[in-house]
Amino acid sequence: MDLKAFYRAELDEHAAVLRATLAQCEAPFLSLVEAAAKSLEGGGKLMFFGNGGSAADAQHLATELTVRYVRDRAPIAAIALTTDTSALTAIGNDLGFDQVFARQVRALGRPGDLAIGISTSGRSPNVIRALEAARELGLGAAALTGGDGGSLAGLADPLLIVPSRTTARIQEMHITLGQMLCGALERKLGLV
Repeated sequence: MDLKAFYRAELDEHAAVLRATLAQCEAPFLSLVEAAAKSLEGGGKLMFFGNGGSAADAQHLATELTVRYVRDRAPIAAIALTTDTSALTAIGNDLGFDQVFARQVRALGRPGDLAIGISTSGRSPNVIRALEAARELGLGAAALTGGDGGSLAGLADPLLIVPSRTTARIQEMHITLGQMLCGALERKLGLV
């Protein structure tokens, strides 16, 4: 294996996806910032969720908001629905894994909240069910995905679709966009 070629190819692909994301995601990103700010200014909260690496992103972003992103400031109401192992395992066991986030959205969500699903494929049944539950309850339903948007197209609005089919590149853009969301919210809410 030529590690030097691998190294360059990975970063070249990352750069290409970054350029494509810059072109494709600007308008939905701006809409996401507006939707999140509206929710928070109205006393709502942001609920993040996803599977695997997307679960880690959900936890990361909720933490950046509740603690701080740039510097000390008032906390921003955000939770990750991926962290309560008792709820996740009980819901998965008793109701099915496709309900692990929807059940929590139904229990914790209130009108004015914004549910933000993260799915690289846009085909994760538990993310889809949670966004459907959010819409049924009158919550906002947004998502970050990749490829063609999968089943999230028409369900989540705003919907940020990273123009790639490579999971690693999609995840790299998701955490970048997520951290940009944190920074934009701190500024928009006048906290920094």
